[in-house]
Amino acid sequence: MFKEHLESNDAFVIAEVGQNHQGDLSVARDYIRIFAMAGADAVKFQTRNNKYLFSGEAYDAPYQSENAFADTYGLHRERLELNPEWLPQLKEDCVKYGVKFMSTPFDEPSLELLEKIDIDILKVASFDLGNLPLIHRIARMGKPVVMSVGGGKIDQIRSSVGVLLDHHDEVAVLHCVSEYPCEYNRLGLDNIAVLINEFPECTIGSSDHFNGTLSGPVAYLKGARVFEKHVTLNRAWKGTDHSFALEPEGFRKFVRDIGRVRHMMPPKSTEELGTERVFRKLGKFLIAYTDIKAGQAITLDSLSGRIFNTRHIPVRESNQVIGRVAKRDIAKGEPIEYADLAQA
Repeated sequence: MFKEHLESNDAFVIAEVGQNHQGDLSVARDYIRIFAMAGADAVKFQTRNNKYLFSGEAYDAPYQSENAFADTYGLHRERLELNPEWLPQLKEDCVKYGVKFMSTPFDEPSLELLEKIDIDILKVASFDLGNLPLIHRIARMGKPVVMSVGGGKIDQIRSSVGVLLDHHDEVAVLHCVSEYPCEYNRLGLDNIAVLINEFPECTIGSSDHFNGTLSGPVAYLKGARVFEKHVTLNRAWKGTDHSFALEPEGFRKFVRDIGRVRHMMPPKSTEELGTERVFRKLGKFLIAYTDIKAGQAITLDSLSGRIFNTRHIPVRESNQVIGRVAKRDIAKGEPIEYADLAQA
């Protein structure tokens, strides 16, 4: 999967819904349909068993925030989760709209749920970089794995990648900065080249929390081929991730511009240079600036340029004319032809 994109230089773009569906099945289904149409290759959700993931104290902790959906953190999180019974429907929708169904399991019970529905791609969140027991359990499912490395040191990344590669090589390692949002001058995209050099067995990519689209094309230029971008249906909705996520039109442009990058690189063939439409319409051709006598050498002072409806010697070829000798008298203002010239 990822290796095919690496070999073909195609981008694989993930629309990261996270929990921006607000715990509503119909909204979650809308994300799949809308972002599949906007160019996503995969649509990603997050899966948690909060009572397993959080200690009792952490689960029951008061939560006071403008983005809170409940008075305690545990109940806040429960309001935002996908009901496990919805997962088969979401998988079916992904098949219908031609995208991969992807999710991040934050704990072992969630991983077991995703295994039962035959998830297409699994994600290791930056929070679990270095969590080798969970990474081992994720990798041994044999599914393609994407891992973000936000906040991780190189030894933690190496050990995590090593566990993944012990099972298979369909592994994408994503450069990531764990700041929400991430300002443009904190993106650190030069690290993509470091990861490419360090992990040649993996496909390298980028996961960013930047609120614009430029990060995608720049990351592609640095060598990224897998891209994860947070998405929302409305940046004004309540929640911490909406403000820096891309709405459908922004995501469409993100995908479009990444796809355009490799086509921007090859230079135009030399045979085409000077034949562009603008030159055919408004290109100047060489004329005699003064009367030129037969046998006279052509000099800089002998020439000028003028626009004609018919083609003659383009002014840009004056370097091939200067120094040559006129074979006939050429009147002032008359276009010059190669047939009129002899070698000096």
